[in-house]
Amino acid sequence: MFSFDWHRFLLNDQPATFLFEVVARVLIAYLVVFTFLKVSGRRGVRQLSLFELVVILTLGSASGDVTFYDDVPVLPVIMVFVVLLTLYRLTTWLTAHSPRFSRLIQGDVITLIKDGLYVLESLDRLNISEDEFYMELRQSGVEHLGQIRLALVEVDGELSLYFYDDDEMRAGLSVLPPAHRQDYSTVPVSALYACTHCGQTQRIEAEQQAVCPRCQRQRWSAALSVRRLH
Repeated sequence: MFSFDWHRFLLNDQPATFLFEVVARVLIAYLVVFTFLKVSGRRGVRQLSLFELVVILTLGSASGDVTFYDDVPVLPVIMVFVVLLTLYRLTTWLTAHSPRFSRLIQGDVITLIKDGLYVLESLDRLNISEDEFYMELRQSGVEHLGQIRLALVEVDGELSLYFYDDDEMRAGLSVLPPAHRQDYSTVPVSALYACTHCGQTQRIEAEQQAVCPRCQRQRWSAALSVRRLH
């Protein structure tokens, strides 16, 4: 009859005393990762560049293995830390002294919205859906693009928004979800509409179709002109 082996289940072929070694290994790995973050001077994950994220993942993998694999020695993990820290320092120095290298590592700030309209070249460059942008805009209190004078995508992926004053605001494309925004190819009534792709606004007569002069698309939504809630 099969007998359940609790020792194999819990420790495999390791003795119970290996748990004390795991404590020491975890402490060392914790100190290695903590020291890297402290020396690098980063305050949060959202501030990490792509290179720094790669470094953290690599260091995390190395320090993770050493915590519970008894055949993984500790000293090589310390060497991994030293090499990664050296690479990090070299990269930050090159980033500070070479604009070309900085753009290669960190990327450029991208202008997403200008004067209430999407910048078409930016839409093609960014690998992110419109729904994600709309969500971030709504979370910043935006209801339509006409409220925005300038929107920048920073190198860390964050959106920086600059708004029009109320008396300068214009009509624009709604950023509300589909349940609160109706799109048309043939508009039902004569009104001012906004292109759902680029935000261009124009008046379209009832039961008419129109081609956007900026992006050549044919989907429209009623342009909104409500003021932003401060």
